Amino acid sequence: MITLAWAWIPITLGAALAQTVRNAAQRSLVASAGTLAATFVRFVYGLPFALAALAVASFLAGWTLPAPNARFVAWVIAGAGGQLVATALLLAAMKQRAFVVSVAYSKTEVVQVALLSIVLLREGVTAASAVAIALATVGVILLSLKGGKPAAGGDEPRTTATLLGLGSGASFAVSAVGYRGAALALPGHDAFLVGTYALVWAQVMQSIVLGAYLAARQPQALVAVTRAWRVSLLAGFMGTAASVCWLTAFALRPAADVRALGMVEMLFSYAVSWRVLRERITARELAGIGLLAVGLVVLCLQL
Repeated sequence: MITLAWAWIPITLGAALAQTVRNAAQRSLVASAGTLAATFVRFVYGLPFALAALAVASFLAGWTLPAPNARFVAWVIAGAGGQLVATALLLAAMKQRAFVVSVAYSKTEVVQVALLSIVLLREGVTAASAVAIALATVGVILLSLKGGKPAAGGDEPRTTATLLGLGSGASFAVSAVGYRGAALALPGHDAFLVGTYALVWAQVMQSIVLGAYLAARQPQALVAVTRAWRVSLLAGFMGTAASVCWLTAFALRPAADVRALGMVEMLFSYAVSWRVLRERITARELAGIGLLAVGLVVLCLQL
C-alpha cells in the first residue's frame, strides 16, 4: 500500500525523468547560444510554469502562502546559487564527454549531500543509503579510468570533463542541502506548497542574476535563445517540472535519500545517449553506470 511516507519515491522518479529531458534540451542549445545562455533558459523560461505550479499549490492549501523568514531566505540563496553553478558546469562537461558520462560525474553529489546533511542539517544517512553511495563512488571511479589508469595529462578533454563533472556534483550537493534547509525552515505547510514556493523564490533570483550578466556581457546569447524559443520553452518546462518534484521530495525526505534514489537519472540518460544522441559508451563506462543501478536497487529494497 502506497502511503504519504512513500510518496517521495514516485516524485523523485518523476524529477529524474524530467531532468533528463531538460539536460538533453539544454545540451542542444550550447553550440548556438553558449553554456551560460543554455543555463539561463532553465530559469527564465521555467519561471511562468513555476508561478503556475505555486498557484495550484496555494489553491490546494486554501489560497495560503508560507511566511518567509531569514533562515528560509538564506537557505534558498544557497540552493539557487548552487543549482545555477551546477547546471553551467554540467553543460560545460557535456561539451567534453558523452551525455551520460557527464551526468554520471555530476552524480558524485550523493556523497557530498550526505556529508553536508550531517554537518549542516544534523541528518544522518541510513545503511541502505550508505551502500548506494559507496556503489556510486566506485562507479564514478570506473568512469574516470582509461586503459586501467586514471585519466591524466595525455587526455586533457577527459580530465577537464572529470573536473567539471565533479564540480557540478559539488554544486548540486550545495543546492540539494540548501533546498532541504529551506523546506525545514517552513514547518507546518504542505510539501508541495513549500517546494513550489521555494522554487519561485529561487528562479526569480536566478533569472535576475544570470539575465543581468548575459545582458551586460553576452547580449547575442540572449538573442540566440530567443530565436530557439521552442527548445528553450521545453527546457524551461522540464526544468521546472524537475525542480518542483525535487523540492517537494526534499520537503518529505532527507536530501541524501532523495539524491541517492535520483541516481535513476543515469538509466534515463543512458537511453538518451544511446538511442537519441547516438553516442557510443565503452564497456568500462557501462560497468560504472551498472553499479549506480545496483545502488538504486539496494536503496529501494531496504527503504
